[in-house]
Amino acid sequence: MSLMDRIGVDVGRKLRLEDAIEWAARNGVRHIDIQLDTGANAVTLFDDARCRAIRSSAKANGVVVALHTLSAVNVAEYSPFLSEAVDAYMRAYIEVAPKLDAEWIVVHAGYHFTADVAQRMEAGRDRLQRMVQHAERHGALLLLENLNREPENAEVHYLAHTMEEWRYYFDAIRSPSFALSFTANHAHLLPPGVEGFVAEIPLDRVKEVRLADCWRNGYEEHLVPGRGDFDFGAMFALLEGKGYRGAYTNAFGTLEEMQAARGTMAEQARLAGVMVG
Repeated sequence: MSLMDRIGVDVGRKLRLEDAIEWAARNGVRHIDIQLDTGANAVTLFDDARCRAIRSSAKANGVVVALHTLSAVNVAEYSPFLSEAVDAYMRAYIEVAPKLDAEWIVVHAGYHFTADVAQRMEAGRDRLQRMVQHAERHGALLLLENLNREPENAEVHYLAHTMEEWRYYFDAIRSPSFALSFTANHAHLLPPGVEGFVAEIPLDRVKEVRLADCWRNGYEEHLVPGRGDFDFGAMFALLEGKGYRGAYTNAFGTLEEMQAARGTMAEQARLAGVMVG
């Protein structure tokens, strides 16, 4: 498969899933990420008949669907009632994934409020372990994403945004139903950078690399390539040189901007010495 075919698009909440598959097919996009949280895509609206039709359309159009949970749902929740609701939310994604033939579900480690880091991390780890067991029973694959840094003086911070925090979870959870989603632009926000992260990541467990432009050691922005200082050519050369052959997912701007950037990224990779196919 060519490099360009391996670069997909994060549809997010932009289109109804059925329409997203048709859009991808028209534009030669081979895989899409989508969120099932609101509107016509709310996870509660996918009955067996709708799932069958979506599976059939995706297969006929050569489009692979992946799911992406909402990072605002706190996987590190420990309060009564809310904790049970987070479990139910994640179970719903896990149970619908095989019905849609979804390749994976991107999940998160949650967030803390500065004074409760250890308690939040433990709660999130334990929840992810439970959800991985649920995924094993349903034939689903969870990918844990490294999230972004927040300003140092913010009260709320995402967990698993540093290599140390991310490792806390993936060292503890070993299962064929649990792997990693590496957001390269989030690594660019931290001193180790992409090179530092890649030096420590168990690359054989990475199934997806997520992409956007941003500013080195800055804060969360999902910019169109060329509007920040992220070196996409160097990143492709680094990852492909280490044997990575998984998916890439664009996550910025409009659908049209993400689609247009696929060709630009493949060309930057070629110029950096990558065999693009």
